Amino acid sequence: MTIEAPVVVDARGMRCPWPALRLARAMRAEPQVLLIADDPKAEREVAALAAEQGWALAADPGAAGPGRWIVTR
Repeated sequence: MTIEAPVVVDARGMRCPWPALRLARAMRAEPQVLLIADDPKAEREVAALAAEQGWALAADPGAAGPGRWIVTR
């Protein structure tokens, strides 16, 4: 069994709600997405979207700084 890397959604430079919208689009087709966003509001928006959709949200353990989350269906 192989473990595939998650699809990356790079939303740096985008202001909310765009990071959450890009995440929602990617999650339509993918079971797991790595979201990168630098808007300070993104964490709150993404957490609300994940909770609403029943997705698991976790900080990227390999990240050098904040603003990276792994979202899983």
